[in-house]
Amino acid sequence: MSLRLRTITREEHLAFVRSRPSASHMQVPAWADVKAEWRAESLGWFEPSGELVGVGLVLYRQLPKVKRYLAYLPEGPVIDWFDQDLDRWLKPMLAHLKAQGAFTVKMGPPVVVRRWEAGTIKDAIAGKQAKRLRDVEPDFCEARALETAERLRRSGWLQGEDGGAGFGDVQPRYVFQVPLGDRSLDDVQRGFNQLWRRNIKKAEKSGVEVVQGGYEDLAVFHKLYVVTAERDRFTPRPLSYFQRMWTALTAEDPNRMRLYIAYHDGEPLAATTMLVVGEHVWYSYGASANHKREVKPSNAVQWRMIRDSYALGASVYDLRGISDTLDEDDHLFGLIQFKVGTGGQAAEYLGEWDFPLNKLLHKALDLYMSRR
Repeated sequence: MSLRLRTITREEHLAFVRSRPSASHMQVPAWADVKAEWRAESLGWFEPSGELVGVGLVLYRQLPKVKRYLAYLPEGPVIDWFDQDLDRWLKPMLAHLKAQGAFTVKMGPPVVVRRWEAGTIKDAIAGKQAKRLRDVEPDFCEARALETAERLRRSGWLQGEDGGAGFGDVQPRYVFQVPLGDRSLDDVQRGFNQLWRRNIKKAEKSGVEVVQGGYEDLAVFHKLYVVTAERDRFTPRPLSYFQRMWTALTAEDPNRMRLYIAYHDGEPLAATTMLVVGEHVWYSYGASANHKREVKPSNAVQWRMIRDSYALGASVYDLRGISDTLDEDDHLFGLIQFKVGTGGQAAEYLGEWDFPLNKLLHKALDLYMSRR
């Protein structure tokens, strides 16, 4: 049965997201205000009866000097990805975006393909069985996700290259998640490895205090974030970005974004931001000082966020991106090593997919992105 697609209001969009267990934080209407440099549109899919059955936040980025746009649906749209007739969702979307001037469409189906338990990953690292997570037998594989990928390919969608590290997509293909549903907090903590449990106790004994901050504390977070950027050699976002994020997201829902700061003897040593949509909680940005690392403020702040996520009724605490490297000599290995200590699961998503509506302009964009 065919679906009708049209632009919807932010109110319709938000009401649909609220009716579901969760959706990506990049698919809520307020994310359009966070990404103020993009033009945004909320799309809705309707059954012939008039029932709204899917939504998508589209961000448009204009090409220099021409009125043609990259249309991007980060970690979306929010539709039935396991529908055997996926074209009834995607064909009207492509037609609409083409009419809006899009030359290419990029989307990130929020569909998990495989999961690996922390124990499986630790065994693979210890036994030096594989250099990559993808080469390790998963504990769970979603056959329907593989069918979805095949349907996309048959319809002309192109899967993004991940460069072998899982970071080729704009959003991470591999993430690390701690399941919270149907578990007690004691169960969750028992899942931590010995080092994590020891570090949490060390932080408590050292007097590390984790507090929930507000808008005025974003400057404290940002100072630590700049220190982290210098240490880890990445370009930091300006304070104004986080202020805009806070204002936009908390206006939509007071609980959408939270800030946590770990203090020791009155000095801020670590800070994190947390995002909440329904039953899904994300650790979004993290920052830490270069000194007093021995009092373990980062472990303390993570444990506080997990406890608060549990209190909010979350079913999953998402530590976001990891590389899929299991090579201890790889500079990205520390990321998975730290997160595996929480005893959760690594998850592989379908990744990002492109549909070139204008192949020449799409190829030019690819060339531009490869040279950045």
